[in-house]
Amino acid sequence: MEDEGAAARAGGRLPGDPVPDPGLGDEGPPAGSPPRRRTGYGRAFVHALPVLLIAVAILYDVFTPRYFTAGPLYTAAPLIAAPLYSRRGTALTGVAVVAAVIGLQLGKGVAHYVDSLTELITIATVAVLAVLVNGLVRRSDERLVSVREIAEAAQRAVLPEPAERIAGFEIAVCYQAAQADAFIGGDLYAVQDSARGVRLIVGDVRGKGMGAVAAVAVVIGAFREAAEQEATLEAVAQRLERALAREGTRREGLDAFEGFTTAVLAELPHGAGTVRIVNRGHPPPLLLYADGTLGALPARESALPLGMGELGVWPDRADEVAFPGGATLLLYTDGLTEARDAKGEFYDPQARLTGRVFRHPTTLLDTLAEDVRRHSGGGMADDMALLAVRRPRRGDHDHCHEP
Repeated sequence: MEDEGAAARAGGRLPGDPVPDPGLGDEGPPAGSPPRRRTGYGRAFVHALPVLLIAVAILYDVFTPRYFTAGPLYTAAPLIAAPLYSRRGTALTGVAVVAAVIGLQLGKGVAHYVDSLTELITIATVAVLAVLVNGLVRRSDERLVSVREIAEAAQRAVLPEPAERIAGFEIAVCYQAAQADAFIGGDLYAVQDSARGVRLIVGDVRGKGMGAVAAVAVVIGAFREAAEQEATLEAVAQRLERALAREGTRREGLDAFEGFTTAVLAELPHGAGTVRIVNRGHPPPLLLYADGTLGALPARESALPLGMGELGVWPDRADEVAFPGGATLLLYTDGLTEARDAKGEFYDPQARLTGRVFRHPTTLLDTLAEDVRRHSGGGMADDMALLAVRRPRRGDHDHCHEP
């Protein structure tokens, strides 16, 4: 089994496993792929642009008659440097520009002309303003870092990352917000061990913004309490229904009548190779078996999302299926299946994962998230939350797998 562990740490494949799909490899895109090279070249070019502008301006002034001027290029160099360089770098760019202009004016013998003096004063003024702009940008960056740290703390508080191993199960989570620089939105996940087994939830709150975040906090808080106290998974779902109903009475406007949360709840009983699932209007989980086959787990009976109990009351009924050793249960939100490519085609996780073998949930989620990013061109239409749980096979070593 040591060979198996080494192969798992090397990337999640063993000899004889299916050959990785070029579009969905366990290790993600190969190092040095063209898109990443283009991104690196683009950043290097932008960073070097002030120097290039100065060089082009000097060449222009050297090889053109004295009544031609490259003043606009000299002016642009420190302004571009302001948001890119440090304060010292911006100041040095301004000094270089002024020194180049003075030297060229003296070399051409036009330094005593009024228009040359005006040009020099203009460029020097812009260089000083660039240093001031740099200071403002740096202060804004510091505030942005502070905001990001607060957002990260809020995410850890509302959506804490579960342990990698709970009650013998290997667990991994992934959250990607559609909004740039956002850390948390309306998607949620939680894992809670209890006397009756490990209980999981993945859900999607209707709406965006802080209202959705508040609803996420309500659902997760109610789930953790109910998972500890309720005897059945159906009772956990009913507790969440009541919690959202109470939350709805405290909201105003449209959310008071139309707020809801799609969710799928799962229960992994201790010592039993099964999983019980209650689905409240959520995309069906996927079960990836050790041999690479895959099966969707749709609900046998349709049910309304949580928070819509006023439209009708139906008893929750959990579906129970086998969950053998080596299999991985994947729960996700619709941000995964609603990701589109340039042709408008939706991402199909079943087609992309069928025939694939992943030795650890972290490898699965990292690879899946990267493949979705490539499929959508980096632009997500909705938040995406992923939760994967693997039941180790008997005889698997208890060691840490790396993606």
